[in-house]
Amino acid sequence: MSKQDAIELEGTVTEVLPNATFRVAVNETHTVLTTLGGNMRRFRIRVLAGDRVRIEVSPYDLTRGRIIFRHKN
Repeated sequence: MSKQDAIELEGTVTEVLPNATFRVAVNETHTVLTTLGGNMRRFRIRVLAGDRVRIEVSPYDLTRGRIIFRHKN
């Protein structure tokens, strides 16, 4: 695994916080504090509580990540 590689996970948005920050539950025990990725902000894609999302997490800090895709419900 190189320094640039990120881990992709899927989860559900449980809480919407200020400044485009979200709390995402990956499974029953692990939650990740995430922000919106660049293209999500650019195209103004809305993310609400309960949405299924794909997140990108650094292998160095598994508690912070970036939302890169919102699944259609």
